Amino acid sequence: MSTIQNYGAGPINRSRRTRARVEQLDLQILAVLCEDHPQSIRHVFYRMTDPRLLEPVEKSDLGYRHVQHRCVELRRQGKLPYHWISDASRRGYFVDTYSGAGDFLKRVTGFYRADLWADAAAHVEVWVESRSLAGVIQADCEELAVSLFPCGGFSSITFAHEAAGFMNRHVQKPAVIYYLGDYDPAGVLIDQVLERELREHLDPHVDMRFVRLAITEEQISRYDLPTKPRKSGDRRSQHVKETVEAEAMPARELRSLLREHVESWLPAGALQAAKVAEASEREQLNRMALLLPGRKS
Repeated sequence: MSTIQNYGAGPINRSRRTRARVEQLDLQILAVLCEDHPQSIRHVFYRMTDPRLLEPVEKSDLGYRHVQHRCVELRRQGKLPYHWISDASRRGYFVDTYSGAGDFLKRVTGFYRADLWADAAAHVEVWVESRSLAGVIQADCEELAVSLFPCGGFSSITFAHEAAGFMNRHVQKPAVIYYLGDYDPAGVLIDQVLERELREHLDPHVDMRFVRLAITEEQISRYDLPTKPRKSGDRRSQHVKETVEAEAMPARELRSLLREHVESWLPAGALQAAKVAEASEREQLNRMALLLPGRKS
């Protein structure tokens, strides 16, 4: 990042950006995403508000829209790979069809996963406040075979009831829930309401531990996260003086924090052993697919 930083830079220049300034901002965006991807637009925006950059943006809706626009342009120009930006807020719904049993087996072989958590000391789930945040950590949750639940703000009672029902039916060991969300008057209540709803529907045999993994007051100080004043009319959570969005924490730090806590519950070497077992089982499934009717290409 040394090529795009300007330590000791002055205040942000809010005048209309020249072509040279736009090109510098583009370089900064590409450098941040080359270093770590995928990231949400909001993650990139917070990185661009760093006053040490040669071309920082202001911490405002206008600054966010400008970063968003430059990311769109860079993708359309072929300079920024589309998959480097995560967007889990919009999904399509598809119906898969197959030419035969062999085609089906070959195409679903890649979904086979070994039971990574069979000998783990706990059942682990990850809950996040927003779908955009879920998109940033989805690949890590998939690799670690933990369920990921985006609340979309305050979770519906139906969503919490269904999640608790799954644990009642299938979980016979302690359950650990890791939660990631904003630190603001609403955000510090969302996880409390979620925990209460889950506990209301859990059977007595499920021993649940609920952990707010991010964002916390301690992390705001440790990572020097950018803050915003609370809305003057919001009377909730009066102890929250400055607000911080979860995306203000760099995506790499967020993923590292999550992986550290989730992997701490796995037996030593379990992830690598599961990957070896999966490769062997998938090879066998592929051989079986060749013996069944259906497209083989």
